[in-house]
Amino acid sequence: MSNSSSITEFVLMAFGDTRELQLLHFWLFLGIYLAALLGNGLIITAIACDHHLHTPMYFFLLNLSLLDLGFISTTVSKAMANSLWDTRAISYTGCASQVFFFYFLMSADFSLLTIMSYDRYVAICQPLHYGTLLGSRACVHMAAAAWGTGFLYAMLHTANAFSIPLCQGNAVDLFFCEIPQILKLSCSDTYIREARLIMVSACLFFVCFVFIVLSYVQIFRAVLRIPSEQGRHKAFSTCLPHLAMVSLFISTGMFAYFKPPSISSTSLDLVVSALYSIVPPAVNPLIYSMRNQELKDAVQKLMTRGLSEAICCPCPPTYHF
Repeated sequence: MSNSSSITEFVLMAFGDTRELQLLHFWLFLGIYLAALLGNGLIITAIACDHHLHTPMYFFLLNLSLLDLGFISTTVSKAMANSLWDTRAISYTGCASQVFFFYFLMSADFSLLTIMSYDRYVAICQPLHYGTLLGSRACVHMAAAAWGTGFLYAMLHTANAFSIPLCQGNAVDLFFCEIPQILKLSCSDTYIREARLIMVSACLFFVCFVFIVLSYVQIFRAVLRIPSEQGRHKAFSTCLPHLAMVSLFISTGMFAYFKPPSISSTSLDLVVSALYSIVPPAVNPLIYSMRNQELKDAVQKLMTRGLSEAICCPCPPTYHF
């Protein structure tokens, strides 16, 4: 991705002009980041070490937690370092890497959420075929497809953004590098590039969104036909955390990318970017564990027997779906 411009680094936007505000944001981001590390780390360790959780649903949840850890680390770690060391600079290579990993993990995250809706659909609407449709090989292939889709999506858009010459300065109006902000620095008219970006993104989003909606329409129809109230409650309990995660992911992303230009401002864009890049990966562990008794029991068991014993699993987990 060679660039004909002479830009060697970008300048990110700071959350505060004074040293006190910078340190305040550092400690705030550090608290959120540690909470995300703890929550997602506990879910990953509990699923990996508890053989009762070696099922398709928890296998996908483990992958989702891995993606969330990478997603929040991509943006927050650099923002914390800049706030702590009172700097706003990020190298050209670092900015390109941040853009790549941001879009890679974000698109893989949404693809995996789409796959998880299919998992819930099969579990509730076709329970007798669950083991056949979601065998170990099928689950691995679907997870790999989510990661691969994210990788190809990120490669396409990162190469597209950083192959154009930049001559409108090097100031990025966010606390991390993002493609719309990079395109604003272009020397040429970026309408065609932005149109391609929007079309590809919209197609991917639309396909996944429609699939999720259709899955949940079938799920709710099946749940409402369950005669026992206890059965309906159990079915809804397995679906609501995933539905909450999807709603949070979509609502924050749509508000960030599709908000009217009339309400756009630098400070609002800064807050919104923090909302959709930090909040979903930080609160997903809380959302998913609130109504999942199996997961809560596994985490409690993990914590009671000690962190050192939990980390030292005798062997890598083998999933038997």
